[in-house]
Amino acid sequence: MVEKIGFIGLGIMGSPMAKNLVEAGYEVTAYDIIEDNLNKVVTAGAKKACCAKEVSENSDIAITMVQNSPQSEAAILGDEGALSGANEGDLIIDMSSISPLVSQKIAKSCKNSGVNFLDAPVSGGEPGAIEGTLAIMVGGTSTDFERAKPIFEVLGASSVLCGEIGAGNFTKLANQMIVGANIHILAEALTLTSKAGLDPETVFNAIKGGLAGSNVMNTKAPMMFNRNFNPGFRLELHLKDITNAMETANELQIPLQVTANLHQVLKTLVLNGGGKDDHSGILKFVEGQSGVEVKK
Repeated sequence: MVEKIGFIGLGIMGSPMAKNLVEAGYEVTAYDIIEDNLNKVVTAGAKKACCAKEVSENSDIAITMVQNSPQSEAAILGDEGALSGANEGDLIIDMSSISPLVSQKIAKSCKNSGVNFLDAPVSGGEPGAIEGTLAIMVGGTSTDFERAKPIFEVLGASSVLCGEIGAGNFTKLANQMIVGANIHILAEALTLTSKAGLDPETVFNAIKGGLAGSNVMNTKAPMMFNRNFNPGFRLELHLKDITNAMETANELQIPLQVTANLHQVLKTLVLNGGGKDDHSGILKFVEGQSGVEVKK
């Protein structure tokens, strides 16, 4: 029997993910606090719910895809949250990128109500959500992971069970730390070579096939030298993830020097009004420090 799916949070990521589940033949009940977002997914074939509770009342598996830890807690543990409408044995999957410590808190409340839980944040941005090629990092039991696997196969190109509850979001923090640090050093490298009079596109083509090459470089370098900062993943969201990384590091009492520096760079850009830029806009911070513009 194909399970009924609920989807809560229909923003830039959640909307295409919910639509992909509808197109794959799932019965999807959806909810978003923004009516226009909800109506677009309903037009694509989902059923409309008035709140997160109604979503889970009409679903076997409820997925949340919201902005940050407070929104996940509200969507799942609130008075009209998903947990309040879930039956014993149902599964809630939080695919939001939040603090792993909050994931563990939510999971404990779910367990007390006899409801199963997975934290399953994703990487791949809006293009990956649209194309169904997300990388999905999962925390929870192997039984719940196998139950969710058919859904993950619709939404992503890969899904990996990383460990117990919280492991998905610990892994996502690691991903965001590495991506952000890569973008920052790429920006510095292109700024240095531009100052020396080199064409940044030529530099990119020369080094992309070597050890420095990466998916980050292949995606973000052309955006930088073409001055295209339209968001695939917004700076303000990357700041949210790195803030979660720093708060988690503080809880675990470990120093993260590169991440701490990245946090200050992202915070500066957001405070200066660049939060809606793609995270390749880290280049603007480096340019502002050096007085150099990177362009073809």
